Amino acid sequence: MDKKKFAEAINKALEEKGKRKFIQSVEVIINARGVDFSKSENRVNVDILLPKGKGGKELKAAVIAEEALADQAKKGGADLIIPPAALPSYADPKKVKDIAENYFILAQPNLMGQVAKSLGQYLGKRGKLPAPIVGDVRGLIERSKKSIRVATKGKYLPVLQAFVGTESMSADELVENAETVYETVKGKIGGEGNIKSVYIKLTMGKPVKVG
Repeated sequence: MDKKKFAEAINKALEEKGKRKFIQSVEVIINARGVDFSKSENRVNVDILLPKGKGGKELKAAVIAEEALADQAKKGGADLIIPPAALPSYADPKKVKDIAENYFILAQPNLMGQVAKSLGQYLGKRGKLPAPIVGDVRGLIERSKKSIRVATKGKYLPVLQAFVGTESMSADELVENAETVYETVKGKIGGEGNIKSVYIKLTMGKPVKVG
């Protein structure tokens, strides 16, 4: 799948977007074939750095950490610090929904077990399990704000859907982001032969087939 085909689909989707009272998101939908996502070895769960960012749709950063690392994270731009002792209090439907919808989550590696015990059942089904903090926490927060997670979920249907930007971004920026997602997913599911079709869709728009 080349850039020209992505450009044609994205431009068509933008041309047909209509007028809305909000900025629409742009997504790429990848339909797989010959891949059984119900088998654990075939499932996709990958964070992808969007080279052109998210067009103002960046999530906030929630960091689960003990004192020293929590202090580094706060100085590095974290919006929410959750100490390990507070984890049980976040096992609440309203709090979990807020975190899942508005934050990406990073956790101190040795706390991952505690996080899984307290919040795993709530965050796992939403595909929002935290990523372990490795290396420079400031850099990780900055990269994560421009990253998305693509994961198989639910009934493991052969479909992967990913945010690639907003209608306020240029077509060229959206093309680069969409192609990055496509190439990453292609590599994860065994190549282009396992991709049935690809579509571009705005929040309130009709899907536009790529190619």
